[in-house]
Amino acid sequence: MNAFWQKSEGHLMGAWEFVGGRKHRRFCVCCSRPFQQVIPKIVCLCGSTRFWKQFQESGLQETLAGGIVLFIGVARCRDDDDKSFGGYVPTDQYDAIKKELDELHLRKIDLADEVLILNVGGYIGESTRRELEYARANDKVIRFLEPEAST
Repeated sequence: MNAFWQKSEGHLMGAWEFVGGRKHRRFCVCCSRPFQQVIPKIVCLCGSTRFWKQFQESGLQETLAGGIVLFIGVARCRDDDDKSFGGYVPTDQYDAIKKELDELHLRKIDLADEVLILNVGGYIGESTRRELEYARANDKVIRFLEPEAST
């Protein structure tokens, strides 16, 4: 039960109903009357880090549309970066750190209601393809920035 209480139309709202592990709606603690609660969809952005600007643009669009947006927390500074994440990571640790970050991104897909593939120019790299296959295997709603190329 949530500690939040609010009077509405003569009813006392306060408890959350959990559906699939997520808060779904509030209901009256007196009579169990449900109150419709709009829960924002969670969207996970997937794509190549070379399109960092697209991550920012799509993240803003999805947020302004009322979504909760999950995406990569770090990226190389430039395409020609020496795999040091802008000097913050020793280059000899890049492969191990990238593997951990890739696994973490799959957990973000687990949390998401939808996955938005940022396939700029039709490009889907190895990591993004793995994320796309994972999302499909887990029955996620999948959208593409650009029409999906026939494979």
